[in-house]
Formats: sequence, structure tokens, C-alpha cells
Amino acid sequence: MSERTGLDLDGKRVLVTGAASGIGAALTRRFVAAGAEVIAADKAADAVTALADELGATARVVDLGEPDDADDLGEGADVVVNNAGFQHVAPLQEFPPEVFAAILRVMVESPFRIVRSALPGMYQRGWGRVINISSVHGLRASPFKSAYVTAKHAVEGLSKTIALEGAPHGVTSNCLCPGFVRTPLLERQVAEQARLHRVPEAQVTEDVLLARTPVKRLVEPDEVAEFAAWLCGPGTTSITGASLSMDGGWTAN
Repeated sequence: MSERTGLDLDGKRVLVTGAASGIGAALTRRFVAAGAEVIAADKAADAVTALADELGATARVVDLGEPDDADDLGEGADVVVNNAGFQHVAPLQEFPPEVFAAILRVMVESPFRIVRSALPGMYQRGWGRVINISSVHGLRASPFKSAYVTAKHAVEGLSKTIALEGAPHGVTSNCLCPGFVRTPLLERQVAEQARLHRVPEAQVTEDVLLARTPVKRLVEPDEVAEFAAWLCGPGTTSITGASLSMDGGWTAN
């Protein structure tokens, strides 16, 4: 178990989806370090079980592509972090409809069902935090990412509705909107592009991924986790219904 730092969430139950790697693993580590009981949910059974065993969290193996399996996932949670998602890149006229639908199930319908199951307990206790890991693509579009952009825009609307309904009950709901985050998936994409174009990986990162970003660096998973944890701390009661950018200035352009 990690050494605790700063935030104290003793007695709080936190659900993190997409917990097996990347941002989800960083979120799991941060909330465990804050003393919370963390439910780490992911369909990658071996990876999420290993992480949970390492940290003293509880693994929940679930495929959010099957929204029925998410119906009870939020029960008892004081904090829900909707992080799970995946990407597919293709021109709209070539985009497989079944992949489009699957992305919306994982990134919109399952979060809706998770929060639906969590809210009664949050309302009863008079406190709750819903944190949706959105994206700069929840605020801006990019070509060839129709399903991902649609899903992230949809979760922004869902988050705002949760904020309005939850306000009288002490529940806040916000979206975190990072730019490109240094995850294993992204690093593999960068390495592949560097090989294809025979250029250094740093050049791919700066000239392609960060072309519209004034701050020429990737967002680190731990930064996203720290921001999410901060939203559960003191002085955040009036921060709700917000889309909080951490995109290196992308959306300022």
C-alpha cells in the first residue's frame, strides 16, 4: 500500500473504472494513498487483480461494453470515477457502426448506469463526488474520431445533468479534460509513427500530437489522478457542472 499523502479519505469508498493501466491505475494508486477503500474495475482480469493485490484495493472484473453488468457497480460508492474508454480512428464513411455503438456503451451508457446506482446512497449520506475523465475531445473535435468525440461530448452533458440533480444532496459532478496523456497505448502509437516516418519519437510527439498545444509536453497520468483527488477534498463544494481543462492550452487556441 502506498504511503498516504495530503488528502484523507478514510471511510470513503471510491470506484475507479478502467483501472488496470494508464490513468486508471494512477487514479487507483492515488485514492488508495488517500486512505479510501478503492474498487478497481476493469475487464483485464489479470492486470486489475494484480494491481488491486499490490495496493490493497478490491478488483472487480467487468466489461462495460455490456452495460447490464454495470447496473450495480456504483452501489455504496462515495466517489465514482468514470475513466474507462477506448479509441478507434477511421473516416466517418468507413467507421464500423458496431464499433461506434460499442464506444458509446462503454463511455456513455455504462457511466450513466454506474452513477444511477451510486446516487441513492450518496443522497442518503449527503455527500458524493462524480468525476468523469473526459478529454479535450469533450470540448473540441478532431477528424477521424467520430465515436470518441461523440462519447466525450455526451458524457459532458451527462455530468452537467448529474451536477444539477445532485446539488441539493451534496453531490458534485465534474469532467476532467486532459489533452494527450502519456499512457502505454499512446506511447505505442508514437513509437509506431516514429518507425513509419523514420523520425525521433520526440518529433512525433511535438509535431503531430502537440501541434495545437502551446505547452509541448504530454500530460502525465499522475497529474490527472491528483486533479481528481483534489476534487474530493475541502473547498470544492461549489465546483460542480464544470469542464476542467488540463490540456496545455489547446482549447485556448
